[in-house]
Amino acid sequence: MADEKRILVTGATGKVGQAFLRRFLSQARFADWRVRALVHNRDVAPHPRVESLRGSIADVDLVAEAMDGVTHVLHLATVKETPQEIMDVAIKGMFWLLEASRQSQAFAQFILIGGDAGMGHFVYPHPIPVTEMQKHSAYPGCYALSKVLEEVMLEQYTIQYDLNGCCLRAPWIMEKDDFKYQLSFGDDVFGGPRWLEYVGADQAADYVHTGTIPVMLDPDGAPVKRNFVHVEDLVNAILLALDHPKARQQTFNICMNEPVDYRQVADYLYKTRNLPSVDIVTPYHSTWLDNAKARFLLGWHPEFDLAKMIDSAWNYERRADDPRKIWYPG
Repeated sequence: MADEKRILVTGATGKVGQAFLRRFLSQARFADWRVRALVHNRDVAPHPRVESLRGSIADVDLVAEAMDGVTHVLHLATVKETPQEIMDVAIKGMFWLLEASRQSQAFAQFILIGGDAGMGHFVYPHPIPVTEMQKHSAYPGCYALSKVLEEVMLEQYTIQYDLNGCCLRAPWIMEKDDFKYQLSFGDDVFGGPRWLEYVGADQAADYVHTGTIPVMLDPDGAPVKRNFVHVEDLVNAILLALDHPKARQQTFNICMNEPVDYRQVADYLYKTRNLPSVDIVTPYHSTWLDNAKARFLLGWHPEFDLAKMIDSAWNYERRADDPRKIWYPG
């Protein structure tokens, strides 16, 4: 059919990709849409409306095949601190996607999932809320640089070719028991900081045994406020942004209404689970990612607040066939 809608999803087997496909394929609004998943290492779950291609988005011929007949692109594919791969995936791959989009007669919309790494995350002091108007300020490392370059590339294609692009800029994305394990003093810590490196192996082992919660402090001793978003809230934003007229050529911060205050986390876990806490001074700083634009233009509202983020992580029971595993380095 000439008017059939087909969305290409890169990184479809990742955290966001899997959640998006589950929700997208279950919604009546998208019942007539088809999905093409561009995967690299893993396969998507079989579904009659989903086809998949395997390979690297740095391969221009593969991207051309993947983009054939595609009306919408959801670009999720990324790598972390892997300099030997990041320019091929994040820059060359996105360039081929954008080039194919602008030359396609079928193309309608490009949605990029950006990241607050491009705004400096919590590495730099931010004395005022971080809005979509703030200049990019990548922290050291190739991953943060790649997030800046992705956003700038999309912005320039909207200027050069009037491309219908939308960037949904997300902070650290949580699912399942992620939030619990980002507070672990053990080797099983999810992401950073690695708390055991601040206290030493013996003390860390004691904290693991007692379930002690680290309270991240900035260099002045104040509790750090850090931005998060639950994957289901991010998926809600993606679904809203698809074909939304006010999403055209816009960037949106997609995050909790308020950043997570580590002191409030410790207080809540002491109150609800009687868990002790310990203050840890770090080189990191508070940031407040402002999501007012997404709430105003898209009508999007996050469902996860501090209590729900904590409770969902602590109440989650991971299946034996769903081990904690980080699929990309960094």
